[in-house]
Amino acid sequence: MFLLCVPRFFFINGLNNMRHVKYYYIFLCFVFVVTVLGNSFVMFSIYTERSFHTPKYMAVFNLALADLGESTALIPNVIATFLFNSQYISFDACLANMFFVLFFTCLQSLSLTLMAYDRLVAIYLPLRYHAIITMQAMTVLLTLAWTYNSFLIILLVASITRLSFCKSIVVKSYFCDHGAIYSLACNDRSMNSMITTVHIILWICVPFLLIILSYFFIAGALSKIASWEGRFKAIKTCSAHLMLVSLYFLPIIGILIVSLTSTLQPNVRIFNLSIAKTLTPLLNPIIYVLNTDEVREFSKKLFKTKIKKQKKMQHK
Repeated sequence: MFLLCVPRFFFINGLNNMRHVKYYYIFLCFVFVVTVLGNSFVMFSIYTERSFHTPKYMAVFNLALADLGESTALIPNVIATFLFNSQYISFDACLANMFFVLFFTCLQSLSLTLMAYDRLVAIYLPLRYHAIITMQAMTVLLTLAWTYNSFLIILLVASITRLSFCKSIVVKSYFCDHGAIYSLACNDRSMNSMITTVHIILWICVPFLLIILSYFFIAGALSKIASWEGRFKAIKTCSAHLMLVSLYFLPIIGILIVSLTSTLQPNVRIFNLSIAKTLTPLLNPIIYVLNTDEVREFSKKLFKTKIKKQKKMQHK
């Protein structure tokens, strides 16, 4: 009978050998603060403004929540781990860190896919939009996304518990990444390798292909609009979403392609992945606020109201 050798701790070593890395941690502190403020503002806007209580903004709220969750699960831990030399992490804490980072990262992918579906129906079937994309329908879709995501991430994390770690406990990543952890195992890890492949297909390839397919149909619908003004208005409603999709998927797909086609230096891979994972939640709310008329107008109204209140207080 094979006895599992489960370590009490892992040692996170991913960013150790980089020059001037402390400046990067200071940068991450700034990124975290702006990410929390930006996504909290988007969520606050959608929650308080009644005109935003629509299926479209439910998906946007979900994306902001996923961005906030990923940053909170990832950045404070990275800063605490490396800046304060606290690189040992218990086995259970490592699995918890893996779950929350991957859960919210994958939830971003599903949220972007739901937003693409919303735009597809709005442009391809405009007369039936309010019949198809209802609050109840979006609630069901979001519930399914959370359930589906939870089940598969739990399966991914649970697969680590069947491994035995009898050699190294040094994790060559900046958090408890599934691939970096299972590669340390000294027993059969073929199941983990298969689960990783399925994970990449289900959370990167399939959502990205569905989004591309939706924009293929959107492009077909736009070609049938006679006026340039009508086309421009329709394109403008998709511009923010397209930027968010590019920001999320292209860096990850680029790193995957480079890793499969050539030898990528570990530090370069770790640094690029950490940048992609931390900057995306930072830029998402900025892009959405700047490119969405309704949110921009709400921001102006909120700002003007605050100035008026300050002036009244000064007069008193």
